[in-house]
Amino acid sequence: MAAQNSQGIQTLLEAEKEAAKIVQQSRQYRLQRLKDARSEASREIDEYRQAKEAEFKSFEASHAGVTSNAQAAVDKETSIKLQAITDAYEANKDAVVKKLLDRVLLIKPELHRNLKRVGGAELQ
Repeated sequence: MAAQNSQGIQTLLEAEKEAAKIVQQSRQYRLQRLKDARSEASREIDEYRQAKEAEFKSFEASHAGVTSNAQAAVDKETSIKLQAITDAYEANKDAVVKKLLDRVLLIKPELHRNLKRVGGAELQ
């Protein structure tokens, strides 16, 4: 019986070693699958990023001309308005200066309208 028990224990030890080996292989397989999944996800993200960057550059290139045309139109309109303001200034500056000088130099000595007489004499 001792030989049989010894052989049974030996069989159990071998089965345990085999089970440990299978568990170790399963862990390695799982780790390898995780690494593969991460690298695959990283590759897909890079491809998606490159596709979106190309799409953005295409969009940017197709709309860049519109922006420069709009800027040119705004610049032209601004220069026309500045020229109109300058022309109006040049045409009216002498008249404005004359009106200002006439008002400053026009002196009419008058009593203030709020000045009231007190007791028959005017206040000064």
